[in-house]
Amino acid sequence: MNTAAALRVEALAEGGAFVRLASIDGLAVDLRYAGTGNFAARVLYDGLDCAWLRREAAAGLAQSMRWLAAHASARRLVVLDALRPQRVQEAIWRDFAGTEVAHYFAPPGRGSIHSFGMAADVTLLDAQGREVDMGSGFDEMSPRSHPALEAELLARGELTAAQVAERETLRRAMAAGGWQGIAIEWWHFNHGDPERVRRELPRVL
Repeated sequence: MNTAAALRVEALAEGGAFVRLASIDGLAVDLRYAGTGNFAARVLYDGLDCAWLRREAAAGLAQSMRWLAAHASARRLVVLDALRPQRVQEAIWRDFAGTEVAHYFAPPGRGSIHSFGMAADVTLLDAQGREVDMGSGFDEMSPRSHPALEAELLARGELTAAQVAERETLRRAMAAGGWQGIAIEWWHFNHGDPERVRRELPRVL
């Protein structure tokens, strides 16, 4: 059971546990839930400053960027989502619970790792600052987004070798910073063990 006191997103600047994404040198930030370019086609972070990660996750992201600079210098990271307050997660769940896409969202009782500031949704930019073709879009709730299905999708021609290679570059960069991907979203990564995060760290409301 988690006994850590919850935090309010409005108060994150008062402590030292969280880092602003803008303070990470060279990182591009395009929070899709702060605008309408997301699965809901509406602003989900209305009035909320969600451009934060916990300090250890931010350090991991900086390490991932250093890996890219050394091994794939024509690519850089852009963050599409980072901290997602619990109140937003609950609103999303109310909209999608019981639907065929509900499995893409963590139920509020269990909690999204985003709500602890320990998850990031990311993709790669090319040298011209354009998003790299990953074979499906951010928040595209379809089998084409599932890393676990890539071999099958490649064999069927639903993904190209170039798209899978770009995903692998992203995964290797994130792994270098201590991040782990998940089976159903190529863009989502957790920093640290999710069960430990849920058990020991404060949730952001």
